[in-house]
Amino acid sequence: MSDPLKLTEAKSTRACGCSDDCCEGEKSAHTTAVETLVPGADVRAVVREKYGDIAEGRASGCGCGCGCSTSEGLEQTLSQLGYSAEQASAIPEGANLGLGCGNPIAHAQLRAGETVLDLGSGAGLDCFLAAREVGPTGRVIGVDMTASMVERARALATQHAFSQVEFRLGEIEHLPLESGTVDCIVSNCVVNLSPDKPQVFRDALRVLKPGGRLVVSDLVLTRALTPQQQQNVALYVGCVSGASQKDDYLRQIAEAGFTGIEVLEETRYAVGQEALAEGSEERDAFSAVVSVKVRAVRPVA
Repeated sequence: MSDPLKLTEAKSTRACGCSDDCCEGEKSAHTTAVETLVPGADVRAVVREKYGDIAEGRASGCGCGCGCSTSEGLEQTLSQLGYSAEQASAIPEGANLGLGCGNPIAHAQLRAGETVLDLGSGAGLDCFLAAREVGPTGRVIGVDMTASMVERARALATQHAFSQVEFRLGEIEHLPLESGTVDCIVSNCVVNLSPDKPQVFRDALRVLKPGGRLVVSDLVLTRALTPQQQQNVALYVGCVSGASQKDDYLRQIAEAGFTGIEVLEETRYAVGQEALAEGSEERDAFSAVVSVKVRAVRPVA
């Protein structure tokens, strides 16, 4: 199998949106090997490898992708993404890997006894917060395609006695769940990583109960990126170059069969952009995305 990546030397910056304090004072701009996607590359394999590195501690997260691992930096990122201090204190140590682009739990209106599904659950941060809302009579299922993320999340669930939470290995385009079994689906900056977003929304609709709701926090584009930016691996893993334009994203949800689609919140995504050099390809790309929180409903009939 051919390598899906190639390296080129370029004047670049961290395409992770991580602040200098968060990254222990590294200089923003430096000459580095820039990884780019080979045409026809298996994007899922690339994403799986990069997020596996984060799960196993070989890389670190800061917002949607890469960057810092200091406790202060991770806490700062949580606050910037909209998590309250009370929520932050309730997250098991080791579940916060510095990933995400918002707080879907804040908009999900979860109720006791509900079944919740998290698309791309990572180390389980949002699943553990959801478990507090649905209580012991509820159920929370996290699905992630990276085995080391699932292993990490399962260990945390066992260690902290989250008996109502389980994690399954699988792709969000082909969910390992029965149809019509979920009350609410949440996702945090993951759908943008999928090479087949319409299928993600179709399968999400399938597993929801009639009247069930989808609440996603994601990055969407406000304008097109350059071909070079689209092939930049750090930007893809950072949830930028794989993102859809906003209107396309909402259209994909509607075409999957959802109704009542509404943008609950739209904010500039600025987690650590100050660390990206003015005029760099990475900073330009990050300026083209916004964080949206979208709610939609599976029709009752």
